[in-house]
Amino acid sequence: MSDRLPPLTALRAFDAAARHMSFAKAAAELSVTPAALSFQIKSLEEHLGRPLFRRLNRAVELTEEGRALAPGAQEGFEVLTAAWRAARRLQDNTTLTVTAGPALTAKWLAPRLYDFARAHPEIDLRISTSLRLVDLARDGVDVAIRFGQGLDAGLYSISARKEWMIPVMTPELASRYPTPESLREAPLIFDESISFLDPPIDWPTWFRAVGMDFAPKRGAHFSNADHAIDAAVAGVGVVLGRRPMIIKDVIEGRLVMPFKTAVETDARFRFVCLAGSETQPKIAAFRDWFLAEIAKTAHISDGLTIVHVKDIPPT
Repeated sequence: MSDRLPPLTALRAFDAAARHMSFAKAAAELSVTPAALSFQIKSLEEHLGRPLFRRLNRAVELTEEGRALAPGAQEGFEVLTAAWRAARRLQDNTTLTVTAGPALTAKWLAPRLYDFARAHPEIDLRISTSLRLVDLARDGVDVAIRFGQGLDAGLYSISARKEWMIPVMTPELASRYPTPESLREAPLIFDESISFLDPPIDWPTWFRAVGMDFAPKRGAHFSNADHAIDAAVAGVGVVLGRRPMIIKDVIEGRLVMPFKTAVETDARFRFVCLAGSETQPKIAAFRDWFLAEIAKTAHISDGLTIVHVKDIPPT
């Protein structure tokens, strides 16, 4: 038997028909007539020497040979499509697609994008807010801003500054709860978006960092960090805020940090792109802007005692 591959058009017709399990739907996807699609599949079957489909009255089903071919055909076309998109992106120096989490986009990225757009009017910036881990080679995304403790094997990755958390509240609440001890009576807000961190950083952790054995559970719980911060700005309570999420509200006075102990984690926000693509002008421009923006607010750490979570005694 020969390993010579059949024509690509015939394999493409088979892939579409196998995914839809319908010649009519496959033909519509490929913008050909059902007769033309059927001809391509028949030529593929002749090349193989065995049928790939069983033709039923109102449907089709894959034969054993068809079931063996379908997964590889689908994966092959997905890889080809991704490679083609990657090659095209190398020619596109004007469109930059960035993905970031919803909370970081709302509280840090979006308020600053005007400066990037003004500095780089030649770049058409597109922001995709998602926590889904994208495949940079396949999903048409140039840059990902991601948070976590993992590694970015095989990718170009730059970690941002230390990630720490500290209690923040409105100035009015700060006047009512001036000491860590007074927070026992304060309305607390729980940001559950970082529950995956190991070791965890939560209210009991922060209280241990300041020498208190207190494990509060009651209060407003939020699954999104930006919602938790917005609740604190509205005066709902005191939140253990993450550095990038609180910077703008702290600098502009809506929130204050009355206590000087912050808890650091190994997790970092990271600028990630395909290895080698960091030299593309549009990606390099966004990277340099991203790092410069972070540096502008480095002073927010001045005067803080930042304790690493691993140095805090366990319960």
